[in-house]
Parts: sequence; C-alpha cells; structure tokens
Amino acid sequence: MNDSKAAGVFDEAKGKLKQAVGETFNDQSMANSGAADEVKGHAEQTWGSVKDAAHNLTHSHKEHSAEIDAQDDAHNFRSGITDAAANAKESIQRGLGHLEHKAKE
Repeated sequence: MNDSKAAGVFDEAKGKLKQAVGETFNDQSMANSGAADEVKGHAEQTWGSVKDAAHNLTHSHKEHSAEIDAQDDAHNFRSGITDAAANAKESIQRGLGHLEHKAKE
C-alpha cells in the first residue's frame, strides 16, 4: 500500500466517523465535513491505485515489450483513467444537482 492509499483509507474512516457523530448530534456542518473527508479518502485511494498501475505498467514494459507497444498501452491506460475520472466527476455533479433540487422542494 502506497502513501496515497494509506492516507485515503485514513481520510475515509475519519470522514465516516465525523459524519456519524454529526448526524447523531444533529450537527449538519460536522456531518457535511465528514462526507467531504470521505470523498477525499476515496479520491486519494483511487490516485494511489493509478500510481501503482502506472508504475507496474512502466516496469512490465521495460522488461517484456517493444517501445511502440508500451507507448500504445500507456496511451490507452491514460485514456481509460482520464475517462473514468470524468465519469466520476459527472456522476458526483448529477448527485449534487439532485440534492440541491430536493433541498429546494
């Protein structure tokens, strides 16, 4: 487990705890802060996974592939990661929009 993943696990757990305490004591600010910490933790863990995958891909291609194949695979890997990040952002924005709509009702 790299530093990013470890920090993410910690922030996720911290966020869940803050959110639970905030909800228990009807402290919306603390609950919201906890939710933000949890999201941050998920993002950090994802970033750690990206770093691990990039490292593994780089090392495996140094040993087993021709340079052109490595470049193609690296390009496909980057495209997949950036597409997944864009999808995650859009999903979060849709969820936030839904919450804002519900709050106005």
